[in-house]
Amino acid sequence: MRATTGSLAMMALAADIAGAVPVHKPRWQHPAQDDYYISLGPRPYYLIQNMTDGPLKQKLESCYNGPFEVTTWSIGHRGGGTLQFPEESVESTMAGARMGAGILECDVSFTSDLGLVCRHSLCDLHTTTDILLRPELAAKCTVPFTPANETADANALCCTSDITEAEYTTLCSKMDGFNASATTPEDYQHGTPSFRTDLYNTCAQVMTLESYIDLVESLPGYRNFTPELKTPPSQVPMPFHGYTQAQYARDMLDTFIRKGISHERVWPQSFNPADIYLWLNEYPAWGAQAVFLDEDGDVASNFSTAVARLPALKASGVNIISPPYNYLLDRGGPDNNTIVPSIYATTAMAAGLDIIAWSFERSGPLDQVRADADYYWSSIADIISYDGQEYEALDVLARQIGVKAMFSDWSATVTYYANCMGLKGPGHY
Repeated sequence: MRATTGSLAMMALAADIAGAVPVHKPRWQHPAQDDYYISLGPRPYYLIQNMTDGPLKQKLESCYNGPFEVTTWSIGHRGGGTLQFPEESVESTMAGARMGAGILECDVSFTSDLGLVCRHSLCDLHTTTDILLRPELAAKCTVPFTPANETADANALCCTSDITEAEYTTLCSKMDGFNASATTPEDYQHGTPSFRTDLYNTCAQVMTLESYIDLVESLPGYRNFTPELKTPPSQVPMPFHGYTQAQYARDMLDTFIRKGISHERVWPQSFNPADIYLWLNEYPAWGAQAVFLDEDGDVASNFSTAVARLPALKASGVNIISPPYNYLLDRGGPDNNTIVPSIYATTAMAAGLDIIAWSFERSGPLDQVRADADYYWSSIADIISYDGQEYEALDVLARQIGVKAMFSDWSATVTYYANCMGLKGPGHY
């Protein structure tokens, strides 16, 4: 077909435009500081509209038009965009940052060559990445993929310690989930919970600890760090080829020191008491901000013990306790249908412990929490039935219990509340 004069002009213009756009752009970039605005999207407004009429709803409605700013009261759990973006990824972290999270999380695992990377568990690569679609890497998995059959579900177990840091960085992060009835690795990739989405499940970028630090440092606005040192599962016995848990704990903080990050900007976390006490003893300035994650009350028979030890934790030097928020909430009031602080919460408060809770927005619609035996709402599930109650619970956590910050898988929800209530969070200057 012969080109007309007009079409030739258009082709030339298109070529000029294409030539002006770099072909090899970084996978993430940031605008200038003055152009970076917090964007909360529709979800906080939906939750407020779904609330029962009353003073709290009126207060939150009064903040509809902001202004909104970054707040360290809002912590991006596994990045902060995990409700819709693959966790522990650049994309989730960027989403959490855009939604105003002032502290962003990297769960720290190690690779076979002792590189430190961001992954919620050492052994979740088979459900959170595409490793099973990489034959050369899948062959290294602790338990290779086996298809489902008439008597057993599909199975696999792939750990960060199975591969090198360089190999890890070639993976795509995906939404956490798997298809138990899969007969092929391709089928196994599915299984995202119905209340989440695969819309952004398009090869999200994995992070090392160092690249996470660089990313958070590059973000406009005041941002801080909360790395969680993962406790290796039984499939990765410690010491790992001579690598001890203690050295692992040191290496995590030494990475921040080597990168020139002040201890004032870092809240290191662990479920392992030995990690907390090592930081208190060997890195006292860092240990003062260490976050002792507590899940010891998950077994009902242990809950009273978990409550009773709180004063002793404070006496031993621990300053921050971090339980799931179901530990902190209970039913009360004349009809036992009001959300109130639990005995765990009141004991922690009396002991002088700061409290950081986890993790908001990890559940589906709240009218399903009882039927689904949802973990995060378990202590008050009998009185939870509509989504607007998220802000009722958050208000108890903030104003009656005084939590210092809240992890969230969708940072906008917590950022909105914190801004409306004037909550600045830890380390705010």
